[in-house]
Amino acid sequence: MDITTLPPIAAVLDAAYSLVVGFVGGLDPLFGSSAAGVAVILITICVRTLLIPVGISQVRAEFTRRHLAPKLAELRRRFGKNPELLQRKTMALYAEEKASPLAGCLPLLLQAPVLSTLYALFAFSVVAGHANALLDETFLGTALGDSLFAAITGSVDLLAHAIVLGVIVVVALLSRSTTIAFAATAPAAGDVPAAFAPGGPLSWLALATVVVAAVVPLAAALYLAVSSSWTLGERVLLRRVLAPR
Repeated sequence: MDITTLPPIAAVLDAAYSLVVGFVGGLDPLFGSSAAGVAVILITICVRTLLIPVGISQVRAEFTRRHLAPKLAELRRRFGKNPELLQRKTMALYAEEKASPLAGCLPLLLQAPVLSTLYALFAFSVVAGHANALLDETFLGTALGDSLFAAITGSVDLLAHAIVLGVIVVVALLSRSTTIAFAATAPAAGDVPAAFAPGGPLSWLALATVVVAAVVPLAAALYLAVSSSWTLGERVLLRRVLAPR
């Protein structure tokens, strides 16, 4: 069963399809064959602009966690041998301080519908019962519906994929290094399990975006590249602006 044919999903995809096609048509006189790629970039910028308040709350939550770091370390010292009690005490502390340990996940959750829609628009030959003309659109000579995985096994030009993935790799590494530098100055920064430490094994999960970008259509990978770049710049700027005086 194709879930994209279900009435609610088909309606959303049809509306998104019409929006993107109209956007591409408006950009075509300026950007020609790259109009669809530029449209994806501009859509990403619009989405991230709308999410600026979420980014602000996320950075404020980071500073809240820095403030709570000594208290969390004390809880781990006192209740570390009783995981259930430690969890209750930790959640009670977050509730008392009106903070959320999951604040960092909110931007990803809010962007998931947009990324999923872009994936569908450039992955299916039929959208809401009609042929998908977006599959004919290209960016830097590469079809926006092709993934890097598919391109490697075919005769598709890899330039666009190489550029987009290169940007994602560089941004992921920079994000990891800035996160490590920011966390290293926090109180009790070293009093956490090694795997969860700022420079621990889990810090490399930032590179998971590279794996995702390699298997999704180029349009979705382009969205990830622009969005991750925005996140890095926004985070660095807001950490300076919102830092407690």
